[in-house]
Amino acid sequence: MSGASRTRVLRADYLARVEGEGAMYVRLEGREVAEVKLRIYEPPRFFEALLRGRAFTEAPDITARICGICPIAYQMSAVRAMEDACGVHLDQGPLRDLRRLIYCGEWMESHSLHVYMLHAPDFLGYSSAIEMAREHREVVERGLRMKKAGNALMALVGGREVHPINVRVGGFYRAPTRRELGAVTDQLQRAREIALDTVRWAAGLPFPQAVCEPEHVALAEEGGYPIDRGRIISDGGLDIAPAQFDEHIVEQHVEHSNALQARIRERGIYLTGPLARYALCSSALRPLARDAAHDAGLPEVCSNPFQSIVVRSVELVQACDEALALIDSYEEPDAPAVEVTPRRAVGHGATEAPRGLLYHRYEIDEDGTILDARIVPPTSQNQLAIEEDLRAVVAEHIDLPEEQLALRCEQAIRNHDPCISCATHFLQLTVERG
Repeated sequence: MSGASRTRVLRADYLARVEGEGAMYVRLEGREVAEVKLRIYEPPRFFEALLRGRAFTEAPDITARICGICPIAYQMSAVRAMEDACGVHLDQGPLRDLRRLIYCGEWMESHSLHVYMLHAPDFLGYSSAIEMAREHREVVERGLRMKKAGNALMALVGGREVHPINVRVGGFYRAPTRRELGAVTDQLQRAREIALDTVRWAAGLPFPQAVCEPEHVALAEEGGYPIDRGRIISDGGLDIAPAQFDEHIVEQHVEHSNALQARIRERGIYLTGPLARYALCSSALRPLARDAAHDAGLPEVCSNPFQSIVVRSVELVQACDEALALIDSYEEPDAPAVEVTPRRAVGHGATEAPRGLLYHRYEIDEDGTILDARIVPPTSQNQLAIEEDLRAVVAEHIDLPEEQLALRCEQAIRNHDPCISCATHFLQLTVERG
């Protein structure tokens, strides 16, 4: 039977090294990719419903529980939205600096986890970081040292590494002293050197061929690489405030997924995350990170999603270097927070989680009671782009043997570090050929 007509089925019951539970379905008709579905079957957790009726001050602590890997992203988008509703804007000064600083810690721990523990085994031919450590101990230890530095920064500013407790609407419950921040500078300097080594190492990995060019969407802020605030822009002409998100982005329910899928109205698929941030804002990288990207041979727009591991590594350099600069210029604030008085209003907040744009919208009553909440995480925005990416990868590598094609599909999904939940297993893969 010819390869063009025979039926082939590939199946992987579940995939580690990605957060959450779901499945992937790929149907081939001859040599054509007829259907691709990213099935997210993890039960909904109803955080938006849980927020209704709670005080506006509770949003940062409640939403932090959505993700153990990127709690700061949820906290910062929540405080941004609540402060927007109450007419408060912390866009400069030491409290803003502390927010960027703790966000740098989250990028460090999240990116290092993905680069070294979740993604590197794909390139080096191992099923897990534990297996990889037997022959590449130094690689795994390097990733652990980087993650430890990020965790230390989050604990220092946030009170603890996981689900930090020091973040509040209006600022922080307690601001660290210059001396306390200075205690982590040596560790951050070592982490910065590790990050530079990471870029060089990642640039030398064997990258499968793939070209995917969705519309890129990210925050942009004059004078800095996007992280905790900014306007939402794209290379397709989007340039809006977070308050205009719903005017341009629509979420839809599809039968095969428990997560809503987002698309740009009248245009469709878009991608958010490191590849989008780099494509839109690489000129805003700090000089050290920009030079690292150049030396790694990254083009201004990286269209091969398998090279996302290099872009994340460049962002590790950015996060370490910016964290050190923020600590060096830090001045202790007069108070750890500003007063925020509730009023009946709607507020919007958007920040850049490690995996991409994270949008929050809240409606609150006069006394600060949350009447309505909406949260749009990066992975729901990226679902369609992941499906399109997988379609292109299957078409490019259609002649690979069964097992190799299955592994290539799994790797293509891990390129985007999808965070379906805080769980550790994700994918049941089925490819049908007919």
